[in-house]
Amino acid sequence: MSYPEHLEYPKPRYLGDRGEVNAVFRPAATPPDIAPPGGGATHYLATNESTGGEFGLYKVDLGARAAGAKTHFHRAMSESFYVLSGELELFNGEKWVTGREGDFLYVPVGGLHAFRNVTDEPMSMLLLFSPGAPREEYFERVAEVSRRGGEELKRFRVRHDSYFTEDFGPGAR
Repeated sequence: MSYPEHLEYPKPRYLGDRGEVNAVFRPAATPPDIAPPGGGATHYLATNESTGGEFGLYKVDLGARAAGAKTHFHRAMSESFYVLSGELELFNGEKWVTGREGDFLYVPVGGLHAFRNVTDEPMSMLLLFSPGAPREEYFERVAEVSRRGGEELKRFRVRHDSYFTEDFGPGAR
């Protein structure tokens, strides 16, 4: 394979000449940041804050038959799914596909997508948001705000760059 003589890399952001000690290690045994009573867990591997807004990376464990998220899109960030274990139904904007260990789905900004666990087994995945966004409040409060529903839920979703088709499609209030 040949490569062009001139490659386009992003502009340098570190201008030092010796490098720095600034890596962050998170042991696998770190407890989840969210562990709801009904099962599942969310691990904040790299947040908007910890990456300076570059990206957000989360490990999400869904229990059997977990609803996931209905069809929605984001205006400010892409979202990627990487299945670590189990199976996950992923809506790619056109159809549902089954993601299994090692499968990956990239959803560009504005792309319709959804996900759910329709099996009787738990599953685990990595979620990557780029650029980073403060998703932690969304993960921590979405179940509580969803129970209340209505306009409060719609405002909460929009505040977190999550535009659900059920909020804006035919019959939406």
